[in-house]
Amino acid sequence: MNESKPDKSIRILAIESSCDETAAAVVADGRQVLSNVISSQIAVHREYGGVVPEIASRNHLLALTPVVEQALADAACTLDDIQAVAVSHGPGLAGALLVGVSYAKALAYARQLPLIAVHHWQGHVAAIEIEHRLEPPYLALVVSGSHSGLLLVGEQGGRLLGCSHDDAAGEAFDKIARALGLPYPGGPEIERAAAGGDAAYVDFPRAWLPDSDDFSFSGLKSAVLNYLHHREQLGDPPRADEIKHIAAAAQQAICDVLSWKAVLAARREGLKQIVLVGGVAANGCLRRMTAERAAEQGITVSYPAPVYCTDNAAMIGVAAYRQYAAGDFADMRLNACPRLPLPVLAAGGAAEQ
Repeated sequence: MNESKPDKSIRILAIESSCDETAAAVVADGRQVLSNVISSQIAVHREYGGVVPEIASRNHLLALTPVVEQALADAACTLDDIQAVAVSHGPGLAGALLVGVSYAKALAYARQLPLIAVHHWQGHVAAIEIEHRLEPPYLALVVSGSHSGLLLVGEQGGRLLGCSHDDAAGEAFDKIARALGLPYPGGPEIERAAAGGDAAYVDFPRAWLPDSDDFSFSGLKSAVLNYLHHREQLGDPPRADEIKHIAAAAQQAICDVLSWKAVLAARREGLKQIVLVGGVAANGCLRRMTAERAAEQGITVSYPAPVYCTDNAAMIGVAAYRQYAAGDFADMRLNACPRLPLPVLAAGGAAEQ
């Protein structure tokens, strides 16, 4: 393996391809983002109303080399300046992950560089470090298209308090948006449609799951679909001017549960800081509701810039730095793991061994 000089920054080339964004970044010393390039496939998948795994994999194959080259160029460096290669190896879509993992393994092998395997959730939690200097312990609400969960991140490690066992919040947004005739991706489209809408127009149910930190949004999704079907059966389908109200009501229901359960968990655990991470963390309604409810309990709320909420490689590079420092490297047997279990998390999102 190439050895870095003591007086030289540790630059990690990170790769992310877990779903429909092909991303690469160069991160120095776990904090400084020298480049962050994202090639989105939204336009490709919008025609189908959601991500088509095989199409996603093929587009990753086409985009990954140009994206990596652009990341190196934007960082004003070459592979000679890179000390390690990091990659998200799960959870996610099997084929999509495999493209990134295979590329990272080949590059690490060819350049004799350490290979760092990063859990996708670790990346989302670590994203908060790019712009904020937080001292653990704190609560992380991780919400995206494929997962929703509460993590207690502490000084010596972390533990999963609860997660979604059916539809994640982002998945619910996507499915509800499709039912409303809104394009993919659903989260931003519902937020846009909900602007000026009356969230009290329909009282959609909330799955509170008492005495649990878990989430469930399949019931809400079904409730929205049933409401729309019932209106159609009555010969009174929602008018175009009603869509904003239905969107606002559905958004309110999702954000209501996420924000309340996060604040309640933080209060119970004696935590004074909540971080919102993942794609849904870019939702303005969720940010406002969580901040308002947290403030009532003397709890502060932080979140990354939108570009670091959605899938990106900068967050993978940040998470990988601690693994690099700990000598936590993968070997050439590394494989994509679409259902990768959540590891124990150390402060900042690095895996604790």
